[in-house]
Amino acid sequence: MSKKPSFEEKIGEIDQEIAKRRNKWNLNALSWIDFDDISQILRIHIYKKWHLYDHSKPLPPWLNRTISNQLKNLIRNNYSSFARPCLRCAASEPDNLCKIYVQQCSDCPIYKNWEKNKKDAYNIKIPVPLEGHVQEISSQKLDTHNIEASIKKVNKKMEEVLKPIEWKVYRMLYIENRSETEVATEMGYKTSEKNRSPGYKQITNIKRSIIIKVKRSIQKDEIDIF
Repeated sequence: MSKKPSFEEKIGEIDQEIAKRRNKWNLNALSWIDFDDISQILRIHIYKKWHLYDHSKPLPPWLNRTISNQLKNLIRNNYSSFARPCLRCAASEPDNLCKIYVQQCSDCPIYKNWEKNKKDAYNIKIPVPLEGHVQEISSQKLDTHNIEASIKKVNKKMEEVLKPIEWKVYRMLYIENRSETEVATEMGYKTSEKNRSPGYKQITNIKRSIIIKVKRSIQKDEIDIF
């Protein structure tokens, strides 16, 4: 039996499968999380589940199932579990009306139970406009991790440990935010495969090497990201 490929060796295929879901992510109510964030969550989830992949079988179906299940979990955990029950009720009518109680309100025992136990969690997860809440927002002290500072630390470390070609690709992809096609063109990469973007293999291999070195540096505490 052939040796099981590592997560890093299959990162190109993984990213392709994740990218296919971009147009299907329509949970726009969660304004603080976009598909780029979802993509990273999915990569981490697949990495943690990699030991469950049976490499004697094709990878795409397993990725399909794993990604789909995780997306369902994300939607459920961030929205469905806390949404008011009227959204799933047969008596619900447009404009927050109800066939039984006229309005969707606490006169309904199911709605009353949601209001008591889940409404606060729902309001926390679903953002509201800042207009009318400026006083509360401006008076809060932000106790958040400095993401920009962490990114700078990672970039600095990668400039030290990556090979010149890897650093050039890293800089264009992750600092200048250029597309893989633009990077491949800049690097002079081409491909003979049909339906593949220029330099697909070269870019995939370099990205794999970058990921390995980033993970290794973090695991060895060579980057203080906190």
